Amino acid sequence: MRAMVLPAPGEPLRMQERPNPLPGDGEIRVTVSACGVCRTDLHVVDAELPGIKYPIVPGHEIVGRVDLVGRNVTSHRIGERVGIPWLGYTCGVCRFCREGMENLCDHPLFTGYTRDGGFATHTIADARYAFPLGEEGDDVAIAPLLCAGLIGWRSLVMAGNAKRLGIYGFGAAGHIVAQVARWQGRSVYAFTRSDDVAAQDFARRLGAVWTGASDQMPDTPLDAAIIYAPAGELVPAALRAVRKGGRVVCAGIHMSDIPSFPYDILWEERQLVSVANLTRQDGLDFLKIVPLAGIRTQTTAFPLTEANEVLKKLRTGQILGAAVLKP
Repeated sequence: MRAMVLPAPGEPLRMQERPNPLPGDGEIRVTVSACGVCRTDLHVVDAELPGIKYPIVPGHEIVGRVDLVGRNVTSHRIGERVGIPWLGYTCGVCRFCREGMENLCDHPLFTGYTRDGGFATHTIADARYAFPLGEEGDDVAIAPLLCAGLIGWRSLVMAGNAKRLGIYGFGAAGHIVAQVARWQGRSVYAFTRSDDVAAQDFARRLGAVWTGASDQMPDTPLDAAIIYAPAGELVPAALRAVRKGGRVVCAGIHMSDIPSFPYDILWEERQLVSVANLTRQDGLDFLKIVPLAGIRTQTTAFPLTEANEVLKKLRTGQILGAAVLKP
């Protein structure tokens, strides 16, 4: 197999030849056909997440086909197309797993972070955390759904029944969630970098009723806002934009420090909450929604060998929608 490997903090990914991995008990081996590039991959590459053990293969928006099954796997068959998400394993016995909050498991493994991911020709996955995808749809188009879509869906649920929904950061997750929100009858307000005219135009094409820079106020108070950009300074901005009793959802796994802000923008029962990971039920629920809502991902495909260049483009905001690597 071939893989783009992160050898150490701050170093570029390197293409390596490795022996084909063998699945263990309860695991499957997957031949990767497409892997989305997520902002969380940047957090891994930039060593912004704790506990990274090197070398590691990033990538957690994986579409591929099962080509080998380990012992005690009855849920998948060879040749089946599956999707592998960020949450790659949970212990099943800690308090959070037992109480239906496996996204908060005390002993999890995360694809492309604490276990090797999909920037490769092959990867190993826990069979319990590989979603059957069926045969409808293109692999490249599906890949961003496995994180941008899933975390986007969980954050949208956390936003409640907000009719006026703000989206801060209109990238891979934002453009998917906007489509679901519009299908649900919500009004979408899209906030981008001040100079990102392309993203604002993109948001309007997807039905946003208002677009503007992240430091601007919308033309009416929002019922809720979701922050996808990893910028802590957006938290006070979003709190100012929501109405009394409104909610701000922080959807990223990592964010820069949140600056101090006056209590009066949190007062009047505004809420500030975070989203952590996902559950398998989130995945099942969202994948049912995708065809009903008519979601169409905006993707640009690149060869696996260009992973470093793609990460640079993502870091500097040069990707419209989502980038996907193809082995």
